[in-house]
Amino acid sequence: MNRTAWSIAIGVGLLTVSAGLYGLQIAVFHRPEDTGFYLLQDLAFLPVQILLVTLIVNRVMARREKQVVLDKMNMVIGAFYAEVGTELLKRLFVFDANAGAIGAGMLIQEDWTSRRFDDAIRLSRSHTAKIEVSPEYLDDLRRFLLSRRNFLLRLLENPNLLEHDTFTDSLWAVFHLSDELAHRADLAALPPTDLQHLAGDISRAYTCILVEWLAYMANLKRNYPYLFSLALRTNPFDLAACVEVR
Repeated sequence: MNRTAWSIAIGVGLLTVSAGLYGLQIAVFHRPEDTGFYLLQDLAFLPVQILLVTLIVNRVMARREKQVVLDKMNMVIGAFYAEVGTELLKRLFVFDANAGAIGAGMLIQEDWTSRRFDDAIRLSRSHTAKIEVSPEYLDDLRRFLLSRRNFLLRLLENPNLLEHDTFTDSLWAVFHLSDELAHRADLAALPPTDLQHLAGDISRAYTCILVEWLAYMANLKRNYPYLFSLALRTNPFDLAACVEVR
């Protein structure tokens, strides 16, 4: 029996039980007018029940479930930046010859408001990175990404990623860059056309994780001040950053 037939059978069964109970009530108490009155009263209240259950209770429960998923997603994002993202931003930053255009705008402070974070996100999205590829830095970048490859794969397996499209795109951009570098035997002998191709991959990953990093920092500022404090002291764009509290 398929699901539709099963649902119909349950519906018919419940209606039959209900009709039988009403018939039993009339047979025992011999007051059909009272039974009809209460039946009509229950039917009159049914739209209110539907309103309460479907439009209010279900919405509150759905919002709560979504918040739980988002909290789990924020934990995944936090793990990414702790293990890969923050250090990767620092390594990609050196490829950007136009980094001076946004460097100062990424120096997050303790007193930043939501509006200030929004301004920084807009700045990062509009930034045109000028990626200048150096084989020396490429080799260093490849070693770093390959050392984190298993971690990235485990993140991609996380079902909570389905709730955060932009972070998923960022993760794929990083993984693709890792894959591109892993398939090249000699980074020092690449032709200019291939270096230009890698520059595009670097630019994509760089922009994606930069935007997500700012959103992540804003979330820490709102909800986890102790984590935000550490993130400030490890800001990849702040050359004077020191993890020690002074």
